[in-house]
Amino acid sequence: MTLPGGPTKEEIMAVSLAKLSLRRDDVFVDIGCGTGAVSVQAAPQVMQVYAVDLREEAVSCTRDAARERGIANIDVRLGHGADLLEKLPRADALFMGGSRDLGKILSLAADKRVRSIVVNAVLLRTLHDAVTTMQELGIFTEVVQVMIARSYPLASGLMFRPLDPVWIIVGGSQC
Repeated sequence: MTLPGGPTKEEIMAVSLAKLSLRRDDVFVDIGCGTGAVSVQAAPQVMQVYAVDLREEAVSCTRDAARERGIANIDVRLGHGADLLEKLPRADALFMGGSRDLGKILSLAADKRVRSIVVNAVLLRTLHDAVTTMQELGIFTEVVQVMIARSYPLASGLMFRPLDPVWIIVGGSQC
């Protein structure tokens, strides 16, 4: 099954997960879980994963990905990320791969004192909104721009083809 946007690229996911500084006893929330790539990658590193998406096909895709890898600590739900975050008694780390309800979700994350937050953005508007909102909430840390190029064969050699740049906006509540 393919979803618009596809899975988070491996290189982007590696940097995003590193910036989240996941811990074994963490409750990790993946908002806009899409294909489930981030949830599946994070699951072995944390106690519990909650993944949510508005699209039934994304929820199904994430469940299938977890089942195929024998991962049991992922709770996948259909719905709004803000609704899920409101209901959770605790969240230690939060990943957002999209921008729907960004302000509301970041405000809830600040209220819940989520330690590590990463928002991946490809749109300048999302970058601006995430940084501005996080600064206003006092939870902004940094932005990392990641630009990836992958090799491909051309004639008798190799050439590099760039992928779209991604901004990784990092924040969280300090203890």
